[in-house]
Amino acid sequence: MNMIVAADKNWGIGKGGSLLVSIPADMKLFRSQTEGKVVVMGRRTLESLPGGLPLKGRTNIVLTSNPSYKAPGAVICHDQESLLKEIKKYPPEDVYCIGGESLYRMLLPYTDTVHVTRIDFAFQADRYFPDLDGHPDFIMTAESEEHTYFDLEYQFVRYERKTPACV
Repeated sequence: MNMIVAADKNWGIGKGGSLLVSIPADMKLFRSQTEGKVVVMGRRTLESLPGGLPLKGRTNIVLTSNPSYKAPGAVICHDQESLLKEIKKYPPEDVYCIGGESLYRMLLPYTDTVHVTRIDFAFQADRYFPDLDGHPDFIMTAESEEHTYFDLEYQFVRYERKTPACV
C-alpha cells in the first residue's frame, strides 16, 4: 500500500478540516499518482473534497464508524478489520491512503511507500503525519530538486519501508 501526503517541516498536514496550503504541482502529482487507482480515506477527508464527493476516476474507500453513513460512488467500511479486508481485494501498489491523520496512523504499519510533498515552512496545524525521518521502519529513497510556489519552497520525497509490510 502507498500513502500520499503534503506535510510541512513539522509534519503538519491540516488545520480546521482543510489542507494547510494548496500547491498546484502537488495537486497535479496527487492526480497523476492516484488516477485509475484505489484511494482510502476517512469520512472527514471525503467531506473536505470538492462537493464532499468521491474522487472521479478512482475507486474510493471510506472509513467511518457511523453505520448509516452513505456516500454514493464509494465503498464504506465501518472498522479497521473490514477496511483491511476491502483493501486486500486490490493490488497493494494500486492502493493509496489519502488521509486524514487517524487513518494515516492506522494504516502506516501496512504501508510500503509514502509519497510526501515536504513544504519547508511551519504552518499552524492541528493534524499531523507521523515523522518518517525519525521512524525506524522507513528510509528516504528519493527526493526531487527544490521547487518554489510563491514564497514556499518544497520538494517531492519518497520514503520506503525497510522490510515489506503485510496486509
